[in-house]
Amino acid sequence: MTMTAVLQPEPAPITACTVSRDVQNFDLLIEDMETELGESWGDLGFSDAYSFLDQEEAKDLEFFAIALDSKDEGSLPEITALITKARDNGVKVIVIAEDVSPIVLHQLLHGGADDFVPYPLPESALHDAIERLRKPEPAPAPMQMQAPGQAGVPTVYTASDRNGVVLAVHGMAGGTGSTTFAVNLAYELATLDKVTNTRVCLLDLDFQFGSAATYLDLDRKEAVYELLSDTASMDSAAFIAALQNYKDKIQVLTAPAEMLPLDIVAPEDISAVIDVARYNFDFVVIDMPSTVCAWTETVLEAAQVYFATIELDMRSAQNVMRMIRALKSEDLPAEKLRFALNRSPKFTDLSGKARVKRMAEGLDIDIELMLANGAKQVSDSADHGQPLGEFAPKNAFRRDVQKLAHSMLDLVKVEQEAG
Repeated sequence: MTMTAVLQPEPAPITACTVSRDVQNFDLLIEDMETELGESWGDLGFSDAYSFLDQEEAKDLEFFAIALDSKDEGSLPEITALITKARDNGVKVIVIAEDVSPIVLHQLLHGGADDFVPYPLPESALHDAIERLRKPEPAPAPMQMQAPGQAGVPTVYTASDRNGVVLAVHGMAGGTGSTTFAVNLAYELATLDKVTNTRVCLLDLDFQFGSAATYLDLDRKEAVYELLSDTASMDSAAFIAALQNYKDKIQVLTAPAEMLPLDIVAPEDISAVIDVARYNFDFVVIDMPSTVCAWTETVLEAAQVYFATIELDMRSAQNVMRMIRALKSEDLPAEKLRFALNRSPKFTDLSGKARVKRMAEGLDIDIELMLANGAKQVSDSADHGQPLGEFAPKNAFRRDVQKLAHSMLDLVKVEQEAG
């Protein structure tokens, strides 16, 4: 009697794993993994996945699909360590997240995660994410010779390279009109010269209470958060895609849709954003948060002019004194500050003018810019989502901002001709 050996097919190698606290909480993920990979995937817990990367079977692993919800936020160090180890082993990571805060997502993406998909999974979202992982990385562009000391610049997609003027606006106290000033200054710079195509970009860097989008009736795009989360791979195309276009006049990087801590970005992230903006626009107007943070120095160093908006009151005076003291203690260029007095006294208000003079002398500063009180039209224009140039062209505040924009455009033209 002849014995016939029955050959068992070798099990397919495991090419992907879901990693979660309990994969049964993500039943849609199970279905999509089976659809995409058949039986060539497994499921692991967080600690098991970390150990699995050291085993021989992990050599065939293509990616981890790390699924987590709000209950897993307490395990963030463990999950981040797993992502780091996977990246070092050449294993891609897709984060599938349900009810997870933007801060946690930011840390996971900065930790090395390659892609993010929300849960419940949208139609074909996992398939698309896997396809993105499998897409070969583009070959690096051939290196170009640079002059000694010349820094590399981002890829530029505009008609010609620009070297934009950076103008920052920082309110020395709440309600001093810094956002109103920044928005209207950007608008006037873009629309004043009807002949020259002056390209203006407005960056709202107040990640918590930024309202430039409200003042211009613009949506807040998720692309802003994605851009800030990965500035290392940002180029001009990605930057411009994250901008909002206001009536073909100014391009606006709005504040993110969610309230985020100011330290969600590092100084080098802000520097990268400013650099790519400068190389695509003639003017870059930055609306700063009133809080001083780690990257305030970065903006101060990059700006040609750093406007500080104040009012004729004690809180502004005290904050100006503290700001100057802080800058000087760190050997930072306090001389870049240009003080703009909002709601300044009228020409006939001699008593008010005397108070302005005493304030300037007491603080040892020059108040170079006097902005008229635009009254209710200013708040109404913000509510309607229109700059004053469209909503109330004859407003006194608007006229002062227009004069400033005109003088700045003239100054730039003179420097260009001289250069």
